[in-house]
Amino acid sequence: MKRISSNSLFFTKNIFPVMWFGILGFVLLSMITTKLYEKAPIALIAPCFMAVFGYFLMKKLVWDLVDEVYDCGDYLLIKNGEDDIQVPLSEIINVSASVLVNPPRVTLRLAKPGKLGDEISFSPIKRFTLNPFARNEIVDNLIVRVDQARYRRNAL
Repeated sequence: MKRISSNSLFFTKNIFPVMWFGILGFVLLSMITTKLYEKAPIALIAPCFMAVFGYFLMKKLVWDLVDEVYDCGDYLLIKNGEDDIQVPLSEIINVSASVLVNPPRVTLRLAKPGKLGDEISFSPIKRFTLNPFARNEIVDNLIVRVDQARYRRNAL
């Protein structure tokens, strides 16, 4: 059993949002307590806009990522909160990777919807490289193995 999901996801999913909204709340509160908004009422719009923008961005790119993914040979063990799910490679229809977003994400489209739905997204382990367009070996390996498992399933 080999972990293929990033170890830094706890920070990205939990600590960073608290820092983001905490700093914005502090700025907003300090503007209100110092009555800066009386001189420039438009200044209140920026932190509010950043909070709304940050919420939707994190909802779309971060909060839907599962906590941990382990490669167990012919299936993936997916852990999200209290849920542990085994997904056979043969039940994965498609593996898509987005490397230009932060954190990078891999989306698995499943043949049958499970407890987490018909798509499961996770952030893969990424080795350091200066090339932002570099391919991820873990993702490439997973794509090949899913294709082989699907071929074996269809051959039966």
